[in-house]
Amino acid sequence: MVGRRHGRSKPLNILSGCEVGPMVWVARMDTRTKLTILADAAKYDASCASGGAQQKGDGVSLGSRRRMGICHSYTPDGRCISLLKILLTNYCIYDCHYCTNRISSDIPRATFTPKEVVQLLLDFYRRNYVEGLFLSSGIIKSPDFTMERLVEVARSLREDHGFRGYIHLKTVPGVAAELLTKAGRFADRLSVNIEVPTAADLALVAPEKRLDDVEKAMEKIWALREESKHERAKTPRAPSFAPAGQSTQMVVGATPSPDATILQTSQRLYTSYGLRRVYYSAYSPIPEADPRLPLTAPSLWREHRLYQADWLLRFYGFSPSEIAPPEHPNLPLHTDPKLAWALRNLGDFPVDVNRASREQLVRVPGLGVRNVLRILELRRHQEIRIETLARLGVRWQKVRYFVETADGNPYPAWLTTNGFSRLFSQGRGEQLSLFPAGAHPTSAPLLLGE
Repeated sequence: MVGRRHGRSKPLNILSGCEVGPMVWVARMDTRTKLTILADAAKYDASCASGGAQQKGDGVSLGSRRRMGICHSYTPDGRCISLLKILLTNYCIYDCHYCTNRISSDIPRATFTPKEVVQLLLDFYRRNYVEGLFLSSGIIKSPDFTMERLVEVARSLREDHGFRGYIHLKTVPGVAAELLTKAGRFADRLSVNIEVPTAADLALVAPEKRLDDVEKAMEKIWALREESKHERAKTPRAPSFAPAGQSTQMVVGATPSPDATILQTSQRLYTSYGLRRVYYSAYSPIPEADPRLPLTAPSLWREHRLYQADWLLRFYGFSPSEIAPPEHPNLPLHTDPKLAWALRNLGDFPVDVNRASREQLVRVPGLGVRNVLRILELRRHQEIRIETLARLGVRWQKVRYFVETADGNPYPAWLTTNGFSRLFSQGRGEQLSLFPAGAHPTSAPLLLGE
């Protein structure tokens, strides 16, 4: 365990022989204790997902990964334990106010050497506990010094041990370009956490970090991926670079920025740097937090709605201004973003499922991209009726007010009923009637708020 030590003598850091930070005392620590500390410290990083790269086992090398991701294993209580998700160290020279691992935090500290991480993963893999690795770290001494150690873990696994399983490395902003090149050579996915959506937010909660450094790292990863794609198009045996792409994370609720700003930043990152995912992590208050940070955590529904809105950006053709317009900069917690948009634009409905374009159909609440493609294909051969939608697996209770079918769906008539939109906001997920209590239960349809 590591504790504080005050004085002017040279610091003895958790890394033997490195004078890199505040005064600390070091006690010998076994692997189990280190794993307990560093696995717990890694739980705050949401930008951890497997997938997007395929590499089959060859019968000689160690491990494999599949097109849809590594082979996940689940414990009896439902926890996914397929990725060994740890920090190299929870010591950090930065003082990000929202981070429990910040330099001013008085918590137990631990550090793995690259060799220890490699051996730990191999031991876990051979016991069928994990199929891959997610490795991040606090900043030790400097960004380059830290990144060198992260890359060494991936290099050793690939070259020394022939490991062909999934590896996700967290990239440190501000590192040298050659380190990014090495990281992408050995890792399936790289991620650079942007943390907050604006430079002003970053100055507020992480004054030692620069948004320019984060985006320069993203731009370099994107450029190296594009270069690799061109090379592989000419020579299929050419080495790939981070084949599963890059991702990032934003902390939600630590700064005053509304959802509209978060979504605008996400859209820019997707467009400019080809990110696979932006992950959203609700701010979690930490002990002895900076007084400028909120005292309470935001609703987890806000995180959930941002994920839904993010899906609309990536697959449904919505823009941030449509999902979170200036008059409603924060997403409603009681309604999913797609339904909220529909209720603000009732003039665009009902949509005729037999004639509408793909762009119109994907905006119908309750219709997903896959079902829209099925409708477009099926209507070439037959008319789409209510029973047809049911056979396709469409949730009729969600779509019935917003579509017209060949057999005369009666429900769209209720779109013009006074208070139609208001009824959706009276409760989340509960059935609501257009008529007050005491009215005949069959005289009007039920509305679903979710």
